[in-house]
Amino acid sequence: MITTLLELFWSFFQVGLFSIGGGYVALPLIQNQVVEINQWLTPLEFTDIVTISQVTPGPIAINAATFVGTKVAGIPGAIAATIGCILPSTIIVMVLAKVYYKYRNLNHMQSVLAGLRPAVVGMIASAGVSLILLAFFRDGTVNFAGGNLNVLALAIFAVGFFILRKWKPDPIWVMAGSAVVGILAYVLGGLA
Repeated sequence: MITTLLELFWSFFQVGLFSIGGGYVALPLIQNQVVEINQWLTPLEFTDIVTISQVTPGPIAINAATFVGTKVAGIPGAIAATIGCILPSTIIVMVLAKVYYKYRNLNHMQSVLAGLRPAVVGMIASAGVSLILLAFFRDGTVNFAGGNLNVLALAIFAVGFFILRKWKPDPIWVMAGSAVVGILAYVLGGLA
């Protein structure tokens, strides 16, 4: 049990250490740690964790750490993973705040920040593409043969996207509506 807790802490410590740019940037790192390296979750379970993490209050990376930790080792696992995820950020933010306020007017500081922006956008795009592949294709790879395409998921996405672009409602309502459609289709309709 102690070994598992240390592995959870270390895995999410690495995620917290290298997820510069926010929670969505952390998604590929979390996926690498929990699906590929440690194999705590399947790709489908990871997609479910990300979905739950997005609809619950709080930062997505911390929510994901808590949910993964709970699944792997219960409440002690949730605590270990969450602390592992938070600790590096806390230390880095305190150090960077001190450095930034001391050197914020230097051109080099602005150049560093300008150089980081494209990398952050690329990591967010990578996370988005990974989630789309996992949501639309049952095995996570683009393959239209053998019923691999999840047509219902694609339809829910397309309708939600259209509604958001056309009428610009509160995204919470679109998410709630998508959840209702998903429940009706997958649970009550027997499509699971």
